[in-house]
Amino acid sequence: MKKKIVTLGEIMLRLSPQGQTRFVQAENLNVVYGGGEANVALSCANYGHDAYFVSRVPAHEIGQAAVNHLRRYGVKTDYIVRGGDRLGIYYLESGASMRPSKVIYDRANSAISEAKASDFDFDQIMEGADWFHWSGITPALSSDAAELTKLACEAAKRHNVTVSVDLNFRKKLWTSAQAQKVMRPLMKYVDVCIGNEEDAALCLGFVPEANVEAGETGAEGYKGIFKQMRDEFDFTYVVSTLRESFSATHNGWKAMIYNGKDFYLSKRYDIDPIIDRVGGGDSFAGGLIHGLLVKETQGAALEFAVAASALKHTIHGDSNLVSIEEVEALAGGDASGRVQR
Repeated sequence: MKKKIVTLGEIMLRLSPQGQTRFVQAENLNVVYGGGEANVALSCANYGHDAYFVSRVPAHEIGQAAVNHLRRYGVKTDYIVRGGDRLGIYYLESGASMRPSKVIYDRANSAISEAKASDFDFDQIMEGADWFHWSGITPALSSDAAELTKLACEAAKRHNVTVSVDLNFRKKLWTSAQAQKVMRPLMKYVDVCIGNEEDAALCLGFVPEANVEAGETGAEGYKGIFKQMRDEFDFTYVVSTLRESFSATHNGWKAMIYNGKDFYLSKRYDIDPIIDRVGGGDSFAGGLIHGLLVKETQGAALEFAVAASALKHTIHGDSNLVSIEEVEALAGGDASGRVQR
């Protein structure tokens, strides 16, 4: 059941030392391409959908390499425009045990942050689309990027497209006050709101009745803010991932969804060891989009998303390179890791 799915955002060049070595030890850096909405598009393409990524990249070889990465995994790049001087970069140092991972951004004045409304025909882009996804990272890049996000949402609504957001607060890009000023007005376009407890608090001002830092990630503490968020913004679904961080390489992972009537809490996965957690939330969003488009219940959609994201934690890079069959097998209870012959 192939659907047209559109995402808008920035694809970046990721540079990281080998394995768990530190920046100061690095003599060479590994190259990966990724970014929130690009990762979501890639997941959706893996599940057989027509996934379009909308962005702006420089018209030089590094920009082309990013586009080639998307094309390699089936993402449609028809709506990527060329321009600007640079592709955003981020440096990732992968943590281990009690040492956390670290990200350093070098993305100021990137091509997408300087894009203008005239670069895109959002009515054409949204024509025939079933789903549009964006994240809080994109409007945080610049005032121009925030305007693009709004225009895309308006076009999506004109074409009766379902809109989802992953709140994705990034403190290195803006403050909570700045985020709420921009994000809250955009919520009127959103049907499906995805975000963890920090995102909901910093982007929208909702705080769960749970001590997340102490590892209290039970569902009860979240039900109140789910209801408040839905009452205020009329979301069709409110969704949150619930991560237990025992260490940089050992997490508990589950999620909850609310449709205004029923809450559903997923099964829990114990992920140990984590190979790469970057893109974990994006893989969840991609799995949820697929699940809500093709599954009969919100519970089935959520179980697919959580299983997909659990698998992403075992894969190096930003992208979730798994098939529907692999996700369904894990969601169905096969977590043995036995060799498939």
